[in-house]
Amino acid sequence: MTGSIVALAYLGAAIGAGLAVIGAGIGIGRLASGAAEAIGRQPSAAAQITGAVNLPLFLLEGVAIIAEVVALLVVLTIE
Repeated sequence: MTGSIVALAYLGAAIGAGLAVIGAGIGIGRLASGAAEAIGRQPSAAAQITGAVNLPLFLLEGVAIIAEVVALLVVLTIE
């Protein structure tokens, strides 16, 4: 490939990974904020709220990691 195409592929991978991580960070922040607010309103339900928040939190982190891996694969497979 030519140099400009390779440079654009690197730029696209970097922007894609950055946007995925920023989006996941915003989502995790909103999720934690909602959970903290719910626990503040009803402290007796803290265990149930925390349990309900864990699965989406782990899935959201997994999406960010997969996006980073895909961006890394794009970079590593450029010829």
